[in-house]
Amino acid sequence: MSLTRRLFSRLLVGLLPALGALSAAPALAQGDMLKLGAGAVSLKPRGSDAAVPRAPFRTEAMLRRAAPTNQWYSSLIFNDKPENIFAQPLSFRPMPAGLEVALPKKVVVPTERRDVEIHYPHQDALTIAPAAFEPGRALLAGASDWAIEITMSRGADRFDATVAHGSPYAWFQVGRGDLRVTLPAAGERLPAADPRVLALRVKGTGYALFGPSGVQWEAASATEWIARLPAGRGYLAVAGLPDDSPATQALLLKHAYAAVTDTRVDWKVDRASGEVQTTFTATTRALEGDETTPLLGLYPHHWHGNASVQGRLGPAYDTVRGKVRLLAANSFRTTARYTGFVPYWPALPEGTPRLDELRDVMKSDIRNARRMMLVEGEGPYWQGKGLQRLVKMLDVYEQQGDKDAVERLLGLLKTRIEEWFSGSDRRRYFHWDQAMGTVVAYPEEYFAVVQMNDHHFHYGYWIRAVAEIALRDPAWAARGKWGDMVDLLIKDIAFPERGKAEFPFLRNFDPYEGHSWASGIGLGESGNNQESSSEALNAWTGLILWGEVQGDAALRDLGIWLLVTETEAVKHYWFDLYGQVFAPEYKNVDVSMVFGAKYAHNTWWIDDPRQITGINLLPMTTVSTYFASHPEYIRKNLEALKEEQKIWADRGKTVKPADIWQDIFAKYLALADPAAALAAWDRWGAVELGDSRTHTLHFLLSLAAMGAPDTSVSADTTLYQVFRRADGQRTYLAFNAGKAPIEVRFSDGQRLTVAPGTLARAGAR
Repeated sequence: MSLTRRLFSRLLVGLLPALGALSAAPALAQGDMLKLGAGAVSLKPRGSDAAVPRAPFRTEAMLRRAAPTNQWYSSLIFNDKPENIFAQPLSFRPMPAGLEVALPKKVVVPTERRDVEIHYPHQDALTIAPAAFEPGRALLAGASDWAIEITMSRGADRFDATVAHGSPYAWFQVGRGDLRVTLPAAGERLPAADPRVLALRVKGTGYALFGPSGVQWEAASATEWIARLPAGRGYLAVAGLPDDSPATQALLLKHAYAAVTDTRVDWKVDRASGEVQTTFTATTRALEGDETTPLLGLYPHHWHGNASVQGRLGPAYDTVRGKVRLLAANSFRTTARYTGFVPYWPALPEGTPRLDELRDVMKSDIRNARRMMLVEGEGPYWQGKGLQRLVKMLDVYEQQGDKDAVERLLGLLKTRIEEWFSGSDRRRYFHWDQAMGTVVAYPEEYFAVVQMNDHHFHYGYWIRAVAEIALRDPAWAARGKWGDMVDLLIKDIAFPERGKAEFPFLRNFDPYEGHSWASGIGLGESGNNQESSSEALNAWTGLILWGEVQGDAALRDLGIWLLVTETEAVKHYWFDLYGQVFAPEYKNVDVSMVFGAKYAHNTWWIDDPRQITGINLLPMTTVSTYFASHPEYIRKNLEALKEEQKIWADRGKTVKPADIWQDIFAKYLALADPAAALAAWDRWGAVELGDSRTHTLHFLLSLAAMGAPDTSVSADTTLYQVFRRADGQRTYLAFNAGKAPIEVRFSDGQRLTVAPGTLARAGAR
């Protein structure tokens, strides 16, 4: 979740009674609305509704493209005084004096929670600036998949920089004159074998500056150097040094002049094996000499377990993401495996223990179904959670054969969705700001309009809910009907095309870091952030389902790539499953908030340990089985939570209810130990507002019967899952969203024929 997302949630709850009943608005002028199938989107905000912010700090060419919000560098385009930009391993900040460049170092920050946060702040930076003229206001001049161009030109005088994720360098170009390097303190000049190189140690950090042939390095003072540049060679590369060894300096010198000009990520999904392949390619130009191979800095999720780069990695930087290791290559490749999911789990047969209890909670929940759609807020986040809550209940009623409840739930869901999608409701509507290239929704929640926060969290619930309704009623959700509005929401959060005016490329997703960002405009000195990684994964699940329902293989594969890639990043940067990321001083076993320059165990709204842990678990659905790949970590995490709760109590803190989100934790434990989870769940206990007792108990009883998820078995289809009981017996599930029968082949030899629109099962009962 992004900065300020929860800050006014209590105020919102207090205001709900005053909002009153919602009624239909009069028809808007034709020019104010754009019809999309059966739905419509407003082309401007209504009345006093807040407008989308502008992003003026872009060159004319970039202003013709949709604004790249929610990225690691988005602060640059929105804010008159941009925040720090964290590219890993380097950090940057445009200032009136020039562009600051730093190599962040670890800072351990104790907290009132009696734990610590790990920060890598932008501080003690070098400032690079033209010597012949004052730099101008920084503008975004270009953006590829993980690199940006910054211009600080003034009039006809050019001053530009290229910054890239993972790069040890930044490259500068100046149109005339020399370049000034200002240090934060007196620096020590280090030996350098090449006259083009100025190597410095400043406040304990090593830097190397690589000028063109003929450059003259002049010490203007103890804290200022001038690069006297030969005519026609106005360039400079600046690098942070991971160490002072001659070999490292020689490596950085060799590749310093291979300046990155473009970066691109490509993905491929192999349906037969479930293998997801990602290729990262950097294009360069030689500033001088003939070396065109760049140095790429690989994050842990790139290099860990990656046989294709073993033996090829060079020096490593210590960063907030763990070791960033250098690779001399124009491209590299990663592979990961998609482990599947099905939309819902099958019916529990007669004779299942506690089946009568399930029927009892089903009776209670169906009576309260309308209220359960809207418990907390009236905006797109809470309304979306309410929709998915009812969809997950619907799964259970459908499988257990309660047709009347299914019809009621479908009616409630469709009515609510049509209210929003029609564009005719007075307060509930979507607005497409075509100048910025974004879709926002009203009434606004968590600054999703004015700061463009959290779109993937919000819209993920809607996309998944409509996709699952489409499994039952494809005509209602078809493109040309209500499905066009779903396509619009998908384009807002995950548009696959580059350089377009309609939407930016993958708005929320950072292809190189491998995870999403939540803040739209990049507020905060620690860079962008994301809290609820699990809600991001929920969004990508929706893309997969929608692609399957619509027969859109490209969209399905995009969703699979996003889901698998972000899952791998979450394993490293939120849970440190492989022990490669968290600092030794960090006391918690998980991270709840990942920033560009820090990680922390907290939330935006409360420091209750249960909610700190739970925000990266919810919503717990059939896709949450990705947690089950490391059952020992689930036990470790829940055991650590007990100690955190003791500390919370010792601080005199309380939360109501005391067992808040107990359904989430029961489901989480069930992925490792179904019997223990079922025993621990309290039917009368707290229920998270995106869940229900019906779905929770069905989830727990299903795993108690089928066993824990077995992610070691794959299949040659998209929608499948495998479970394994303690006695070794497996259950195989597969869903066919298509219109013709399919035969699913599992990697252990099991085969399963699946009729159109059905969930098939084989194995243990």
